[in-house]
Amino acid sequence: DLNECGLKPRPCKHRCMNTYGSYKCYCLNGYMLMPDGTCSNALSCLMANCQYGCDVLKGEVRCRCPSPGLQLGPDGRTCVDIDECATGRVLCPRFRHCVNTFGSYICRCHKGFDLMYIGGKYQCHDIDECSLGHHQCGSFSHCYNTPGSYKCKCKEGYRDNATNCILIPIVMIESPGLYHI
Repeated sequence: DLNECGLKPRPCKHRCMNTYGSYKCYCLNGYMLMPDGTCSNALSCLMANCQYGCDVLKGEVRCRCPSPGLQLGPDGRTCVDIDECATGRVLCPRFRHCVNTFGSYICRCHKGFDLMYIGGKYQCHDIDECSLGHHQCGSFSHCYNTPGSYKCKCKEGYRDNATNCILIPIVMIESPGLYHI
Protein backbone atom coordinates (compact mmCIF):
# COMPACT_ATOMS: atom_id res chain seq x y z
CA ASP A 1 0.00 0.00 0.00
CA LEU A 2 1.26 3.46 -0.97
CA ASN A 3 0.89 6.14 1.71
CA GLU A 4 -0.68 8.95 -0.38
CA CYS A 5 -0.70 11.23 2.70
CA GLY A 6 3.10 11.41 2.59
CA LEU A 7 3.28 12.48 -1.07
CA LYS A 8 4.29 15.95 -2.17
CA PRO A 9 2.18 17.96 -2.86
CA ARG A 10 -0.07 16.71 -0.10
CA PRO A 11 -3.42 15.42 -1.36
CA CYS A 12 -5.36 16.99 1.55
CA LYS A 13 -5.41 20.60 2.69
CA HIS A 14 -5.67 19.89 6.43
CA ARG A 15 -5.54 16.26 7.64
CA CYS A 16 -4.99 13.11 5.71
CA MET A 17 -5.66 9.47 6.72
CA ASN A 18 -4.11 6.69 4.75
CA THR A 19 -6.46 3.81 3.87
CA TYR A 20 -5.75 0.55 2.09
CA GLY A 21 -5.33 1.49 -1.59
CA SER A 22 -6.43 5.11 -1.03
CA TYR A 23 -6.72 7.94 1.53
CA LYS A 24 -9.31 10.15 3.23
CA CYS A 25 -9.14 13.89 3.82
CA TYR A 26 -10.35 15.52 7.03
CA CYS A 27 -10.69 19.15 8.00
CA LEU A 28 -9.77 20.94 11.20
CA ASN A 29 -12.56 22.08 13.54
CA GLY A 30 -14.54 24.99 12.12
CA TYR A 31 -14.00 23.78 8.55
CA MET A 32 -15.97 21.43 6.33
CA LEU A 33 -14.91 19.09 3.54
CA MET A 34 -16.04 20.30 0.10
CA PRO A 35 -16.87 17.95 -2.84
CA ASP A 36 -13.53 18.75 -4.51
CA GLY A 37 -11.62 17.61 -1.38
CA THR A 38 -10.70 21.09 -0.16
CA CYS A 39 -11.63 22.48 3.23
CA SER A 40 -13.84 25.52 3.48
CA ASN A 41 -14.71 27.69 6.45
CA ALA A 42 -17.89 26.17 7.88
CA LEU A 43 -19.16 29.71 8.44
CA SER A 44 -19.59 30.26 4.72
CA CYS A 45 -22.43 31.84 2.78
CA LEU A 46 -23.40 28.38 1.50
CA MET A 47 -24.00 27.19 5.04
CA ALA A 48 -25.87 30.37 6.05
CA ASN A 49 -28.48 29.77 3.31
CA CYS A 50 -28.94 33.51 2.68
CA GLN A 51 -31.50 34.69 0.12
CA TYR A 52 -29.12 37.15 -1.62
CA GLY A 53 -25.65 36.29 -0.33
CA CYS A 54 -23.64 37.28 2.70
CA ASP A 55 -20.51 38.83 4.12
CA VAL A 56 -18.08 37.12 6.49
CA LEU A 57 -16.71 39.68 8.94
CA LYS A 58 -14.38 38.71 11.80
CA GLY A 59 -15.43 35.07 11.44
CA GLU A 60 -19.15 35.92 11.63
CA VAL A 61 -21.53 35.31 8.73
CA ARG A 62 -24.12 38.02 8.12
CA CYS A 63 -26.70 37.80 5.34
CA ARG A 64 -27.07 40.95 3.23
CA CYS A 65 -29.70 42.54 1.02
CA PRO A 66 -28.77 43.90 -2.43
CA SER A 67 -30.79 47.14 -2.23
CA PRO A 68 -31.28 49.92 0.35
CA GLY A 69 -35.04 49.37 -0.16
CA LEU A 70 -34.75 45.91 1.44
CA GLN A 71 -33.92 44.96 5.00
CA LEU A 72 -32.97 41.70 6.63
CA GLY A 73 -36.07 39.88 7.86
CA PRO A 74 -36.63 38.40 11.34
CA ASP A 75 -35.13 35.06 10.24
CA GLY A 76 -31.81 36.78 9.47
CA ARG A 77 -31.67 35.10 6.03
CA THR A 78 -34.35 36.59 3.79
CA CYS A 79 -34.86 40.21 2.74
CA VAL A 80 -38.16 42.03 3.22
CA ASP A 81 -39.32 45.11 1.38
CA ILE A 82 -39.26 48.57 2.97
CA ASP A 83 -42.29 50.59 1.82
CA GLU A 84 -40.56 53.91 1.12
CA CYS A 85 -43.92 55.51 0.26
CA ALA A 86 -45.42 54.66 3.67
CA THR A 87 -42.38 55.86 5.62
CA GLY A 88 -42.71 59.38 4.19
CA ARG A 89 -39.02 59.50 3.23
CA VAL A 90 -39.89 59.91 -0.47
CA LEU A 91 -40.83 63.24 -2.02
CA CYS A 92 -42.07 62.85 -5.58
CA PRO A 93 -42.01 65.80 -8.03
CA ARG A 94 -45.14 67.82 -8.82
CA PHE A 95 -48.11 65.90 -10.29
CA ARG A 96 -46.59 62.54 -9.26
CA HIS A 97 -47.32 60.06 -6.48
CA CYS A 98 -45.17 57.39 -4.89
CA VAL A 99 -45.71 53.72 -5.82
CA ASN A 100 -43.81 51.09 -3.81
CA THR A 101 -41.94 48.33 -5.67
CA PHE A 102 -39.95 45.40 -4.25
CA GLY A 103 -36.69 46.92 -3.05
CA SER A 104 -37.42 50.41 -4.34
CA TYR A 105 -40.19 52.80 -5.48
CA ILE A 106 -41.27 54.85 -8.50
CA CYS A 107 -42.92 58.25 -8.83
CA ARG A 108 -45.85 57.80 -11.20
CA CYS A 109 -47.83 60.61 -12.85
CA HIS A 110 -51.24 61.36 -11.35
CA LYS A 111 -54.32 60.29 -13.30
CA GLY A 112 -54.95 62.79 -16.10
CA PHE A 113 -51.22 63.44 -16.63
CA ASP A 114 -48.69 61.88 -19.02
CA LEU A 115 -44.91 61.65 -18.61
CA MET A 116 -43.27 63.77 -21.34
CA TYR A 117 -39.74 64.94 -22.10
CA ILE A 118 -40.01 68.74 -21.89
CA GLY A 119 -37.18 71.27 -21.55
CA GLY A 120 -34.49 68.62 -21.15
CA LYS A 121 -36.23 66.67 -18.39
CA TYR A 122 -39.15 64.35 -17.83
CA GLN A 123 -42.25 66.03 -16.43
CA CYS A 124 -45.86 65.05 -15.90
CA HIS A 125 -47.88 67.11 -18.35
CA ASP A 126 -51.65 67.61 -18.18
CA ILE A 127 -53.69 65.62 -20.72
CA ASP A 128 -56.19 67.90 -22.51
CA GLU A 129 -59.15 65.52 -22.62
CA CYS A 130 -61.26 68.15 -24.43
CA SER A 131 -58.98 68.61 -27.45
CA LEU A 132 -58.31 64.85 -27.64
CA GLY A 133 -62.03 64.01 -27.46
CA HIS A 134 -61.50 61.86 -24.35
CA HIS A 135 -64.43 63.29 -22.42
CA GLN A 136 -68.05 62.46 -21.63
CA CYS A 137 -69.58 65.87 -22.30
CA GLY A 138 -72.83 65.65 -24.26
CA SER A 139 -73.67 67.53 -27.46
CA PHE A 140 -75.50 70.27 -25.49
CA SER A 141 -72.42 71.15 -23.43
CA HIS A 142 -68.90 72.56 -23.79
CA CYS A 143 -65.78 70.76 -22.49
CA TYR A 144 -63.30 72.76 -20.36
CA ASN A 145 -59.90 71.30 -19.54
CA THR A 146 -58.80 71.35 -15.86
CA PRO A 147 -55.48 70.12 -14.37
CA GLY A 148 -55.69 66.32 -14.49
CA SER A 149 -59.32 66.28 -15.65
CA TYR A 150 -62.08 68.28 -17.41
CA LYS A 151 -65.48 69.84 -16.73
CA CYS A 152 -68.64 70.00 -18.81
CA LYS A 153 -70.68 73.24 -18.89
CA CYS A 154 -74.11 73.40 -20.46
CA LYS A 155 -74.59 75.57 -23.53
CA GLU A 156 -76.80 78.63 -23.32
CA GLY A 157 -80.48 77.69 -23.12
CA TYR A 158 -79.70 74.38 -21.40
CA ARG A 159 -79.34 73.41 -17.75
CA ASP A 160 -77.61 70.56 -15.94
CA ASN A 161 -79.90 67.94 -14.40
CA ALA A 162 -76.97 66.10 -12.71
CA THR A 163 -76.52 63.60 -15.58
CA ASN A 164 -76.68 65.71 -18.74
CA CYS A 165 -77.80 69.04 -20.17
CA ILE A 166 -81.50 69.49 -20.92
CA LEU A 167 -83.36 72.27 -22.69
CA ILE A 168 -84.71 74.95 -20.36
CA PRO A 169 -88.50 74.89 -20.92
CA ILE A 170 -90.13 78.10 -22.06
CA VAL A 171 -92.82 79.02 -19.56
CA MET A 172 -95.74 81.01 -20.88
CA ILE A 173 -97.59 83.15 -18.38
CA GLU A 174 -101.09 84.12 -19.38
CA SER A 175 -102.42 87.48 -18.30
CA PRO A 176 -105.51 89.34 -19.43
CA GLY A 177 -104.98 90.17 -23.06
CA LEU A 178 -101.18 89.59 -23.03
CA TYR A 179 -98.88 86.66 -23.33
CA HIS A 180 -95.48 86.83 -21.62
CA ILE A 181 -92.64 84.63 -22.39
